[in-house]
Amino acid sequence: MTSLESKTLAYKIADLALDKKAKQIIVMDLNGMTGIADFFVLMSGDSDTQIKAIADHIVRELKGQKIRVYHKEGYNSLRWVLLDYVDVVVHVFKPETREFYGLERLWGDAKIDFVMDIENAG
Repeated sequence: MTSLESKTLAYKIADLALDKKAKQIIVMDLNGMTGIADFFVLMSGDSDTQIKAIADHIVRELKGQKIRVYHKEGYNSLRWVLLDYVDVVVHVFKPETREFYGLERLWGDAKIDFVMDIENAG
C-alpha cells in the first residue's frame, strides 16, 4: 500500500468512527518514523458498548469494501481495542486508558491531525 493509500484509509477510518460518535479522533502520520505503520488513528469511546460498536463498525464497513483487518485485539476487556490494517493501526480507547498509555505523547514527533467530532465542534 502506498503512503497515499494509507492516508486515504486512515481518514476513511476516522469518518467511520464519527458514524458511531467516537470522540477525540486523531490521525497520526508516522511515515519515516517507524516501520510499525504509516498511520495511527486514535479515538475514544465512553463505554464498553460504544467501543465495541465503533470497532465492529470499522471492521464491517471496510470488509464490505474488501479491506480486511490483519489482526485485532482487546475485545475481551474493551478498554483498548486495536485493529491492525498493516499500514494503518486503529486504537479505540476508554478515555482513562488513552490518558494512561499516552500514545500522543509517545509519538509526539508525529504530524497529528485532529478530526472534529460533533461534541467538540464549534
